[in-house]
Amino acid sequence: MYTSKGEVYLVGAGPGDPKLLTLRGAELLQEADVIVYDRLVNKEILKHGKTGVELILCGKSPTGPSTKQEEINEILVFHGLQGKKVVRLKGGDPAIFGRVSEEAIACRENGIHFEIVPGITSGIAAPAYAGIPLTHRELSTSFAIVTGHQRKNGKTDEINWKSLATSVDTLVFYMGVSQIKVIQDNLLFHGLSPTTPVALVRWGTYPTQETLTGELLTIAEKVNKRKFKSPAIIIVGEVVRLREKLAWFEEKLDHSSHFNES
Repeated sequence: MYTSKGEVYLVGAGPGDPKLLTLRGAELLQEADVIVYDRLVNKEILKHGKTGVELILCGKSPTGPSTKQEEINEILVFHGLQGKKVVRLKGGDPAIFGRVSEEAIACRENGIHFEIVPGITSGIAAPAYAGIPLTHRELSTSFAIVTGHQRKNGKTDEINWKSLATSVDTLVFYMGVSQIKVIQDNLLFHGLSPTTPVALVRWGTYPTQETLTGELLTIAEKVNKRKFKSPAIIIVGEVVRLREKLAWFEEKLDHSSHFNES
């Protein structure tokens, strides 16, 4: 019977490949009494949990049913106040569009100890697995990570499109597939070249990884034609051209497939 306040660990699960989970994350999963996990967390990672651990799915989906953030906060606080060790397992890094601050504040306001454990964010991992390093000494000395998710009121004016288009070498958009035309139009309007290379990496680091490349002027048309769906990371910038020589992961998958068939 738990009689004292527990602990909540806000853990990044990494981008999908279970081997990219940090050692600290694996350690905490093995000790957890409760694991509260996101929809995009690879289920293989949950196997680090001990026998009898309580698993709670708190999924967020752009199209289907989602758990409200307030409800997730309540779940963490409820179990923390029972003295349990709780792991809040988030895809990627919890501090990159993961609402970690809201969950940490809920714990703090209720006197529950918390710890934030970083993870490898998909905005870096998915491009790397697609052969697209975000920096290159001749092509890119800066990059920006941007949410492509449109607010419920439909406004996108919170994004400083002019600065993004003119002052950053490489742009990485999360949750932007459904807004690809908005992204395209705004970057073109604010001066980015129509021939700027663009890549979308779907299910990055998973065996089902898929990459679509094109140019800024026509990328929305290509996405619609291919019916390219989320979850996917969008990369805009000259570093996308490196993929022609560095697409190591998908080549590895192809080689493995051919080997298994022979």
